[in-house]
This record gives sequence, structure tokens and C-alpha cells, in this order.
Amino acid sequence: MGGEMIDKEKFHVLNYVKKEEYTASMDGMRYMLKKKETEEGAQLEAVVWPEPYCYAKTGEEQKTRRVFPLSDEGVSQAADWLNEQYVSRKQYWEQTKAVY
Repeated sequence: MGGEMIDKEKFHVLNYVKKEEYTASMDGMRYMLKKKETEEGAQLEAVVWPEPYCYAKTGEEQKTRRVFPLSDEGVSQAADWLNEQYVSRKQYWEQTKAVY
């Protein structure tokens, strides 16, 4: 795996996410993890979108979302999903990055 991928051994963001949104990027793909209140209780929402704009300035149609348990296991599942989004859509991320 390339150096750009999320290393789950070092991805300890649960306590941070419980208080604030966690945002980062991987070579053209921006992502956010945030706590989301649902009917089932608090959950972890992961969102990906293309560079160059921040979350608020990016159209909803460009965002892909998925919800996970708000737990260490959920963070691990979210990291797997984010890495999968990055790899499976690598050409898309590179194209959007190349435009800017």
C-alpha cells in the first residue's frame, strides 16, 4: 500500500470525532469523519468528496457518505471504507486534482 493510505494502527480518532469533525485528504480525495445523531443513537459518519473545495463549498452530489458504529471498531471499518474509496476511485480523484 502507498504512503497515502490510512494506517489503521495509527488512526486513533474516536475521541476526537466524539467532540469535533475530523477532516483530512488523500491525494485528491478529501474526507471527514463526524459524530451523527440518529434514531439509533450516535453513529460515525464518513464522507468523501473531491478536492479542491472544503466540505461546505462542495455540492452534495459530489459527496459519498456511509455510517458506521461510533466505536473503535467503527473507526476501523470507516478506515477500510475510506481506503477502498480512495483505491477504487483513484482515477477520479486524480482527475479532479489535475483540474486545479
